[in-house]
Amino acid sequence: MDNTIHYLNTDLDLTCADDLTGLSNAFEARGTFPLHVTKVDDGQWRATFETNAQHDEPESNIAEMLANVESLVEPLRSVWDRCTRKEFNIGYDCGAEPWEFNQGLSTVLLGRIAAARASLRITLYPDRPTGNQAGGASCGK
Repeated sequence: MDNTIHYLNTDLDLTCADDLTGLSNAFEARGTFPLHVTKVDDGQWRATFETNAQHDEPESNIAEMLANVESLVEPLRSVWDRCTRKEFNIGYDCGAEPWEFNQGLSTVLLGRIAAARASLRITLYPDRPTGNQAGGASCGK
């Protein structure tokens, strides 16, 4: 345990009635790889994506994924539009240090997120022994 607060990564979580494998292939070709793409028992497709590159803050991480979304053309753009969940999930490892820690998102990026009709979520992981990553997060630690 290093007891330090730090940014891990941002996941893009999608839920859709449509098959998400085509969208996944398009994202992967542009450096945003799928952690999973699955059709679940309720008939919905769920997928989670991360970027290949590690980022120090969520702004550049989300911007990279948004560029992939903004480059979509039909019919994949319609699949994105029909997703019922389009969520950028920002993950942080928590700890006691530093005394103060903050990171922000610019109004330009927030506008792009809104234009993509996506939402934000923040996930805080408790400090824990190294090698015991929460929720399958691929954080490059």
